[in-house]
Amino acid sequence: MEPNQNLLGGPPPTELPDQPEAREALASGTDPAEVAARFPAYPAAWAALAERAYEGGEDVAAYAYARTGYHRGLDQLRRSGWKGHGPVPWEHEPNRGFLLSLYYLGKAAEAIEETEEAERCAAFLRDSSETAAKALQG
Repeated sequence: MEPNQNLLGGPPPTELPDQPEAREALASGTDPAEVAARFPAYPAAWAALAERAYEGGEDVAAYAYARTGYHRGLDQLRRSGWKGHGPVPWEHEPNRGFLLSLYYLGKAAEAIEETEEAERCAAFLRDSSETAAKALQG
């Protein structure tokens, strides 16, 4: 049996490539806006901006940042072989920027009363990573 083969016949887990320079910049405390400007394809920077905006009550800005991180993550997932469904493991650290963006997109959608989108985001998060859904949604 090949590594990462799903015993139930579904698609294998998708793991995004690491972006060490961007990851280290964000981890060092560099402002997420600066990291996003230097590394616009790095979903974790957009997720950090979305989180900051959401926590600050800036729901529309949170929505915009989260949507950007979500789409940047989708682009990378597709380049990594993802076909629109299947596991995106939270345990693989480079996936977390996409999953966090998806989470904050749902939270911001809920805050601006985009109920259907909020529900789709929550379902997509659960379908992608039950671990992420439990960790983020409680």
